[in-house]
Parts: sequence; structure tokens; C-alpha cells
Amino acid sequence: MRQAVTGEFSPTRLILPIGMKAARPLLPFLLTSLVAVVAHAATTQGSTPLPTGWQAKLATLLPQAGQTTQILERRSSLSLFELQRRVTNVGGSPDALRTVIVTVSQGKAPVYDARLGITQAEFKRYLVFEQSLAPSGKTLKLPVIRDNGRLTFGDTAGMNGVLKGVTIDLKTGELRVPEGFSARPSAVTPSANPERTLDVKLGYQWRVRANDPVTQNGINGELTLLMLSSGQIILSYNRLSMLRGRIDEGELILGYTR
Repeated sequence: MRQAVTGEFSPTRLILPIGMKAARPLLPFLLTSLVAVVAHAATTQGSTPLPTGWQAKLATLLPQAGQTTQILERRSSLSLFELQRRVTNVGGSPDALRTVIVTVSQGKAPVYDARLGITQAEFKRYLVFEQSLAPSGKTLKLPVIRDNGRLTFGDTAGMNGVLKGVTIDLKTGELRVPEGFSARPSAVTPSANPERTLDVKLGYQWRVRANDPVTQNGINGELTLLMLSSGQIILSYNRLSMLRGRIDEGELILGYTR
């Protein structure tokens, strides 16, 4: 098993962690301000040491066998559609609008472009259209196996094979993926900034980016495990991978309580 290092795997994109503030108990709930979470978690990844007793804390966040989870999905708020309509009505540049939409879909804050045909002040009023996570209305019992100090994810309807074969060593925290690479976790710093809607109490991230031209395996992925102050847990895995030359992309975001 190879430790993940920076590689030359060409079909890559920025893969971002997921996090959010809970508005009410898990069923149902709406999770917002993805962009703020991305900015916070991305800056803390790799710079925050694991706290004392992290193994026990990690074990309490990871799902149990048959854990009932809710599938979450990304959604754009109404303001994004309002921006599209406004730019279209004033005859703004479709290319400039497309750039804004793509930037938001990547979890980044968009930059004002005069070609949109609206003023910068008006554009700022639409910056509330950060992506949201919301319940999809679908639930599943998560197939996981705990054996010999290791947690292994299986697959079932609704998971689309995204987590299949991913393992986490409960002693070392090492994440291993079917593509043949591994990564160690970093801690996510709890949010105490009242200006952020991020409400993370505890969290861990694994970033695995590596490739092997001999096996034609590669991956650019990130697994994030967060506990919100409400007690809700968010598990997300987003990856672009290549296994024996075959490229596959997938994302799965789950919410549950322990």
C-alpha cells in the first residue's frame, strides 16, 4: 500500500471537504454555507495536529454496521437562479455567467465580472447563493464491517460504489483505497467564528492524491468526517479515480447520528 503523494494524475479537479451548520434536528434538516465550510476546512487541513485521544474520538464518529443514514445532496439556492435571470434580462455575457456558475459549483466564491451587465454592488447581493446540502429524501443502512481493528465500507443501492472497499485503520487512522494508495488523517479545527455558519465541533479529513503509471491507478479524493455541535455527523467522500486505466468519478454525502 503506497502512501499518497503529489502525483501527475492528469484528470484531476479540486475536491473539497463538506461541512455546514445544522438548522434543526437531523430528520429533517437543511445544511447551508458550503462555501464557508470549504474555506475553513481547506485552510486547516494538513496544518492541525491530531489531538490527544483522537483514536477514541474517531471511533465514536465512524458509523456502526447497518447505521441508518440519510443521503444528502448539493443544491443551489434560489438566488443563483435569480442571478441567471437578471443577467439574461440585461443582456449580460453568457460566458461570464457560465464562469460564475462553474466557480460556485466548485465550492469557490465567485469574482465580479463587468461583462455580466450588472453593477458590482448588485452582484454582491447575489453572493448569498452559496451551495447548500439538503436531504434527498433517501435513506440507507450503511454496510460497514469492523474486523481486526479496521473498518471497511461495503456497497448497497444508493451508494453507487463510491465507498466500496475503502478502509480505515482504527489504531493508526490510515485510510486505504482500492486504487492502492493510503493517507493519514488531519484534524479539522472547530469553528468559533460567529460570522461563519459553520458549526463544527470535531472533525477529521483524509486527502489522497497519487498515481502509479505502471498499474494505471490514480486517485484525487477526499474523505471528510465531521461532528456538528448539534451532535449530527456528516460523512462525505468525493473522488476522481482511475483503476487499471478506467476512470470513475463519484461523490457520496451522508448524515447520521450515533
